Amino acid sequence: MARRFRHRSILAAALSFAALGAFMPVQPAMAQSDEIQVYDGGLAEVGVINLTLHNNFTPDGAKAPAFPGAIVPDKSLNGVPEWAYGVTEWFEMGLYLPLYTIDKHRGAVLDGFKLRTLFAVPHADERRFVYGANFEFSYNARYWNHKRLSSEIRPIVGWHLHRVDLIVNPILDTEYNGVKNLDFAPSERAAFVISPKWRIGVEEYADYGPIRRFSRLGDQSHQIYAVVDRIADLSIEAGVGVGLTSASDKVTVKLILSRDLNKH
Repeated sequence: MARRFRHRSILAAALSFAALGAFMPVQPAMAQSDEIQVYDGGLAEVGVINLTLHNNFTPDGAKAPAFPGAIVPDKSLNGVPEWAYGVTEWFEMGLYLPLYTIDKHRGAVLDGFKLRTLFAVPHADERRFVYGANFEFSYNARYWNHKRLSSEIRPIVGWHLHRVDLIVNPILDTEYNGVKNLDFAPSERAAFVISPKWRIGVEEYADYGPIRRFSRLGDQSHQIYAVVDRIADLSIEAGVGVGLTSASDKVTVKLILSRDLNKH
């Protein structure tokens, strides 16, 4: 009975945040991102602080800004330290600070910060079917996003099928300008479990445009990544992505390092 109550609490909290987010504004397609990751519902343990370092570099990307004054993706390094704290078995809070970019035009600049709330079924890595929802609230520099405030609504659905993991994040971005302007930017992951510590996989990151009318295929962003993961005290995820459309960066590489800071 207690477990059922916890699961209902997760759903109730997630639906409440989703209802709030629908009336907040969505972020349009951006050529660069501080975080390139598919969420699998994993949470920091209760009372544990986790630090994840996100870095991605675009050796061959768009040569023009996504909007006037925006950072040019080509040859840019983008990243952020992500601070997470396990509040309950099903709830984690996070802070992305500072978001940063180093590029050939501006040099090193700060892009803003993000607050995150993640709700997920407890002990997701031990379950066959996992689900949850993540909500991010961003304060942006004008050269990172043309809107000062934006948010992300990220549902999480996944299956651990013995040697294969399948995860889907049907993401909606908003700039608080109405439901019809929600931007559909899903990500998916299929990974093969080599051993308890190692996985190799394929990920896709896309941006179809506003849900009221998707962008033309050539204006949509689609990237496919080959990734490798090492799960340990210091977990590592590395990947190389290639663009499939003219609106996508041609090549992007990513590196994610994650470690619990106070786990005994």
